[in-house]
Amino acid sequence: MDFDEYRKHDATGLAQLVADKQVSAAELLAVARARAEAVNPRLNAIVRDVPAEPSDELTGPFAGVPFLIKDLGQDYAGLPTSNGSRSLSRLPVAEHSTVVHRWLDAGLVIFGKTNLPEFGAKAISEPLAWGPARNPWDLSRTPGGSSGGSAAAVAAGIVPCAGANDGGGSTRIPAACCGLVGMKPGRGLTPFGPETAEMMHGAAVQGVVSRTVRDTAAMLDVICGGELSGPYSPAMPEASFASCVGEAPGRLRIGVRVPSAINPQPHAEAFAAVETAVRVLTELGHEVEELPEAPFDDAVLARDFLLTWFVNLAWKVADAKRLSGAPDLAFERETLLMAALGRATSSVDYVDAVQRRHEHTRRLSVFFESYDLLLTPTLATPPPKVGAFELPVSLQRATDVLLRTRTARLLRHTKIVDDMIQDNLGWVPYTQLANITGRPAISLPLHWTADGLPLGVQFVAPLAGESLLIRLGAQLEEALPWADRVAPI
Repeated sequence: MDFDEYRKHDATGLAQLVADKQVSAAELLAVARARAEAVNPRLNAIVRDVPAEPSDELTGPFAGVPFLIKDLGQDYAGLPTSNGSRSLSRLPVAEHSTVVHRWLDAGLVIFGKTNLPEFGAKAISEPLAWGPARNPWDLSRTPGGSSGGSAAAVAAGIVPCAGANDGGGSTRIPAACCGLVGMKPGRGLTPFGPETAEMMHGAAVQGVVSRTVRDTAAMLDVICGGELSGPYSPAMPEASFASCVGEAPGRLRIGVRVPSAINPQPHAEAFAAVETAVRVLTELGHEVEELPEAPFDDAVLARDFLLTWFVNLAWKVADAKRLSGAPDLAFERETLLMAALGRATSSVDYVDAVQRRHEHTRRLSVFFESYDLLLTPTLATPPPKVGAFELPVSLQRATDVLLRTRTARLLRHTKIVDDMIQDNLGWVPYTQLANITGRPAISLPLHWTADGLPLGVQFVAPLAGESLLIRLGAQLEEALPWADRVAPI
C-alpha cells in the first residue's frame, strides 16, 4: 500500500482492510513510519518512538491500525511520560495507563508519543523540552494545544486517529486548528487510571482527534467505562456510540452564541464558521436561534478555571520535583510563574472556585431546558502564529527576578491574572465551559478561512449527550464532507 491509498481510509476503514486480509499490520506501520519520516522534521508532532511489533495475530476492532498517544496522561510502560517537561523526560513509568491498555486491546499499533505544552498548560504546543509543533495547513502557525502534536500528525496523514485528552479544550482546540473531529466526553466516562483517579476534579477526560465522526465514535466505544481503581462507575449508553453514526438526530433546537466576555469581538472568520454551521443546520431542518447573552457567567467561569488551573499546576510542579529531583531550571519560566500564583492562592479561594462550578452547571442546565445544544465557534480567531504568545523580554526579566526572590506571589495583587486570561483564553474562550460543568462537547471542521486555515465549530450537549453529538456530527459530515481535505505539507 502506498501513502495515497493509505490516506484515503480512516481508522475504521484501515481496520476493515486488515480484517479482510487486503493489507497487513506491518504494511500499514511501514506506511505510517515512512510518512512520519517525511513530514515530522517539519511538524515536530512526534517526540518519542514507541517500540512496535505489528502482527497478523492482533485482535480487536482496530487490529493492525497505526496509532500515536499523547505524552501526557497516556503512560506506556518502560518509557517516560514527559508531560512536555524536561523534568520528566528521562523518567520511565512502570505501567500502562488504563486507556493505553484499552487501545492495545483494541489491536492498535502504538509507535510514537506526541508533542504538547509543558504539563498541558497552554492552548499552543511549544514546549522547551521538544520545541514547537507546527500546523500542517500552515507551518508558521500552531496546531493548538495541548494535544497539538496528535492533531498535527493526524492532519498530516501520519495516522488517521491519535490519542488526546481535554482539561480545558485540549482535544477540541487542536481539532479546530487542524481540521479534525475532537470530542470531549462527559465527566467520568473515560478512565485516567490506574495512577490517577481523575484529573482536575474530573474536568480532564481522555479521547482522540480523528478525521471522521465514525472513528471518534468507535474509539469512544473502545475506551469508555469505569475501572476497578476508578472513583465511580459511569452510566453507559444503551447502544454503542458507533451505532449512532447514520441515525437521524431528530429536529433539534440549538442556541448560538459567538461574542464572549473574554473576547466580545471575535475574528470575522469565527462568525463565518458559525454562519456556515447555521446555514447547514437550517437546511437540515434544525431550529437555530441566536442568544442575546451567554447562558452562563463566562467572565467568572474564566477566572475560576484559571485559578484552579494555577493551583493544579503548582501541584504538578511539586510532584515532578518529588519524582525526579529536578531543580527549578528544569521547568519553563511561565510554568513556574503560574505555579507561584497557584501556591499564593488560599485554600478558601480555591474551594470557592471549585464550588462555583455547580453555579455554572445549574445555569447551563437551565439553558438545556429550552435547547438541545449550544453552538459556538471553537476558536475566536484563526490558528495563531508559532511564537505569538512568547512573553516580552522585559516581562521575562521581571518574572525571573520575582521567581529568584520568591516574590512572584505578589503578582496576584496585580492585573496579571486578567492579562493571562486575555492572552491565554482570548482566542479560545469557549471550550472551558464543558470541562467545568462536566458536559460533553465536540468540535467539527465545518469551516476553512479565506487563507485556507481550518476553524471548527463547537457543540455542547447536556449530560449523557455524547450519542446526540455523534448523530448530529455524522449528519453534518454527510452534508458538508471534510475528511478528503488534504493539508498542503
